[in-house]
This record gives sequence, C-alpha cells and structure tokens, in this order.
Amino acid sequence: MTRPPVYLDHAATTPVRPAVLEAMLPYLTAQAFGNPSSAHRFGRAARAGLEQARREVAQALGAEPNQVVFTSGGTEADNLGIVGAALAARERGATMCAVVSAIEHKAILSAAHAVCHLGGREVVLPVDQHGRLELDALDQALAGRPAVVSVMWVNNEVGVVQPIGEIAGRCEQAGVAFHTDAVQAFGKLPVDLATLACTLATISGHKIGAPKGIGALVVRDRKAIEAIIHGGGQQYGLRPGTENVAGAVALGRAAALAAAEQGTEAERLRALTDELAARLRAGVPDLVINGEGAERAPHVLSISVPGADSEALLMHLDLAGVAVSSGSACSTGAVEPSHVLVAMGVPRDLALGAIRLSLGRDSTADDVARAAEVMPSVVAKVRKLAGVLGRA
Repeated sequence: MTRPPVYLDHAATTPVRPAVLEAMLPYLTAQAFGNPSSAHRFGRAARAGLEQARREVAQALGAEPNQVVFTSGGTEADNLGIVGAALAARERGATMCAVVSAIEHKAILSAAHAVCHLGGREVVLPVDQHGRLELDALDQALAGRPAVVSVMWVNNEVGVVQPIGEIAGRCEQAGVAFHTDAVQAFGKLPVDLATLACTLATISGHKIGAPKGIGALVVRDRKAIEAIIHGGGQQYGLRPGTENVAGAVALGRAAALAAAEQGTEAERLRALTDELAARLRAGVPDLVINGEGAERAPHVLSISVPGADSEALLMHLDLAGVAVSSGSACSTGAVEPSHVLVAMGVPRDLALGAIRLSLGRDSTADDVARAAEVMPSVVAKVRKLAGVLGRA
C-alpha cells in the first residue's frame, strides 16, 4: 500500500482549516454575499461579517479594530507599509528613505527598492553569522531619520527570531516609524502589539490556515502611511476597493484560532523540530543547521548538506514522498544561493545545498520519522549524481 506523502513546507503555505472554511462559506453564497458598502440587507450582512473579522484580527494581535487594514496578502501589506511610509514622508517634506535588513522577504526588499524609483533611497542593514540584525548599524541608520525601518520578526528561510522589542524601542526613541513582517511569527510566537512600539505590522492568512489572497496590515498611526492603491474610501482610504469579505472572515477566524493555540502548538512544534534535527544529523552527520546559534522559531529548520545541490535534494525528496523547499532560487537560468544565507556569510557551496523543512499543525511524529528515514539515501544519491556530473 502506497504511503501518503509528507508535507513539510508549512512556512510556504498551509491547508485551509475546516473551521475557517465553515466560517467563510456564508459570505460566498446567498446568505451574505453582498457588497459591504451597500445599504440594503445583503450589504449589511456582509458589513457585519467584515467588522467581526476586523475585531477578531485585532484581538488576536493586541491591536484596535480600526487599526486593521485588510489586504490581498503579505506582499501587498508589506508594500503598503514600506512604500506608503515613504510617500507619507515625502508629503511631510521629510527624508524618503526605507531602512531594511539584508535578510528580509523579497516583498520588503523589492518595496524598499521601489522607494528608490520614486526618488528616495534604501539602506540595507547587515546581520551577523546567526542572522541577527547588527544593532549598531541600525543606530547609524536611525541617525539619518529615515521614513521607515522594516525588520521581520521571524525569518522565513532560517527561522531566526530578531530582538524585535529592542529594535522597535530604538526606532520609537528616534521618532522613526517601525514596520515588522510578522507573517512567520504570528501563531508561532507570542505576538502582542499592545506591548510593542510598532507602527505597522504585517500578517498573512495562508500561513495560519486561511486561504491564499488575504492578509492584513496593522496601522497604529494612519498619518504614517499614504495609500498606494487609489479608488473609493473603503478602509479609511488606505486600501480602497471592495473588500474580500469571505477572505477577511477566514482571516479573522484563523487569527483567533492561531492566537488561542499558540502556546501549546509552539511547544509541540518545538519538540517535533528538535527531534527532526537530531534524527537528520544522526543520518547525515556532516549536515549544517543554519542559524543554529540564534533563537529560532519552533516550526522552521534550515539545513545545508555539503556536496549536494538543493534543487536535486528537493526533487529526490519529493520522489521519496517528502515535500520541502529549497534554499536557492533560479535567476536568469543560473542557480544562485539564498540571499539570506549569503547575508549570514554561509559559504557558497553550503548555501547551494540548503533546504528548509517547516512544520505546522498537521505535522506529526510519523512525518518526522519518514523525513529522517529517507534523508540519508536521498543525500547519498544526490552526492553520487553530483560526483558523476563533476567527472563528466
């Protein structure tokens, strides 16, 4: 009997939770399908669902409902935070500069680069060998009074946790807006924006059991950003357009569940990830755990396998029934190492042999055992293939 495949790529996306699907279905059907801007009963039903979702997201994050701006996902929320803050600075006659870390998600790095195209500038801050932000470099950047500083709470590739409270405090003291991409942190770490000097924060639905295409930006000071999409007056004019009501309802329910389960789920995932790391190391003794010396989120494990190519590892693991993601990206036909690992100073050969295994609420001890079981043979096969190609 064929064994079902093992999914260890929850940092990329998660399946929609049954309770979330149940919550959103009425807003896709005859019960509450209306436009929330309409005054009739159909519109009022949709508006009620939208506002309830806003309250759920706010409560889960430690924010106020009127601070929650729904977006099409994490990428749009990141762009609204970065580009929107730069545009607001230009309106005030202030410095149009975005400061970001070198290991940000491409949504942040690209948004910061877009600020340059708008006539501003970007500053990319270095990290140490463990992926932690160099705080002295942050202080130097803050002296220039940038429009916004953006540092992700948990890195999506290696799981490194930044000292987000310290970073936010330094930005507040300098009078600079601070944005954090909390996509990989929310639901895995305690996230309470009420206790954090954070101006803007991003979450994404499909990382916590909601569908793709819905996210949110928490905006604690509306003067800190300008809209980057223009239209009607929905969502305080910061993100106009008819709202994705079903998606917002799904995000609200998923956020409430994620916040309620965070403590117990983080403990469970930490145990599973530690067990996975130990078993993988037993089977492949020379593998390297990236970011091992730093605090890491409980669900992400990034490893590098000497003498192996990440894309080949991914393909052969998939053939063996284990789904993971690679630590490299194809650019103009050539495989290049992850920008995160490069910024951390990981040697090129190790960076090219990096893969990410990420666990979620559906992950089990059996999944860990399966991955550890197949890894040694996959590594041997990939290394042998690399040796043959190298001699050709």
